[in-house]
Amino acid sequence: MTNENRQPVMAGNWKMNVNHLEAIAYMNKMAFSLVDADYARTEVVIFPPFTDLRSVQTIVDADHLSITYGAQDISAHEAGAYTGEVSGSMLKKLKAKYALIGHSERRAHHNESDELVNAKVKAAIKSDLIPMIAVGETLDIRQSGNAIEHTLSQVTGALKDVRSNYVDESVIAYEPVWAIGTGEVATPQDAQDMSLAIREKISKLYNQEVADKVRILYGGSVKAGNVKTIMEQPDVDGALVGGAALDPDEFLRIIRWPDQP
Repeated sequence: MTNENRQPVMAGNWKMNVNHLEAIAYMNKMAFSLVDADYARTEVVIFPPFTDLRSVQTIVDADHLSITYGAQDISAHEAGAYTGEVSGSMLKKLKAKYALIGHSERRAHHNESDELVNAKVKAAIKSDLIPMIAVGETLDIRQSGNAIEHTLSQVTGALKDVRSNYVDESVIAYEPVWAIGTGEVATPQDAQDMSLAIREKISKLYNQEVADKVRILYGGSVKAGNVKTIMEQPDVDGALVGGAALDPDEFLRIIRWPDQP
C-alpha cells in the first residue's frame, strides 16, 4: 500500500499556548478558510490544551466542521484520586478523537517511560480514542548511530500487548527531539528512512497489512516552506506541527502542502 491510499494528517499541537478565547478566534478562522477540498485531501487535527477543548468542540459542533481534535495527554487511570489528570472517558465526552501520547516533552519533563506510554495507549483505546504515539531520538542518540534502534524500541514498548485491529487505526509521529523548536529539521530522506523503519517494524510485530494502514507523521520544525519535500516521501503520511501551528495562516499553508512551490 502506498501513501496514496492513506489519507494525510496535518496535526497542530498548541502545547501550553492559546487560551480559550484565542482558541475560539483560531477555530473561527479555520472554519471560514477550510473548504471541502481541503478536508477531502487531508485530515486536519488540533491538539489544544485541556482548558480549550470545550471551546474547540463548541465551534466544531456549531459549524459542523470536519476538523478533528484531541488531547495533548491522557491519564493511564480511568478515575480516582489522581489530581490534575484527565481520563479517556472525560475526553470522549468532549468528542475528542485522538490522544497524543509519548511526546518528547512529556518523556523529558515528566519522566514518562515506555511502560507508562503503553499504559496510556491502552487507556486511549479503552475509551475509543485513537492514540497518536510520538517517538524519536535526542541529538546524542542520533550522533551515536543508534537513532533507529532507539526509536523502534519506543514503538515496540508503546504497542506492547496491543491488538492489531487497534494498531492499524493508530498514528505514529516520528519527532527527532533535536529538531523540535530549534529551527533544525531532519532531511526529507531522514524522515523517510525512519518512517520506513517504523513501518517495517510494525510489519514484523504484526503483519504487512497492518503496517500498510498505519499513518506515520514527521514532527520537528515543520513549516510551509519545508512541508512539501517532507510529504513527497512515500512513507511519510503527514506532520505533527508545533510552533508553526500557532499561526492559523501558516497552518493553513501547511494543510495545503501540495500548493506550496
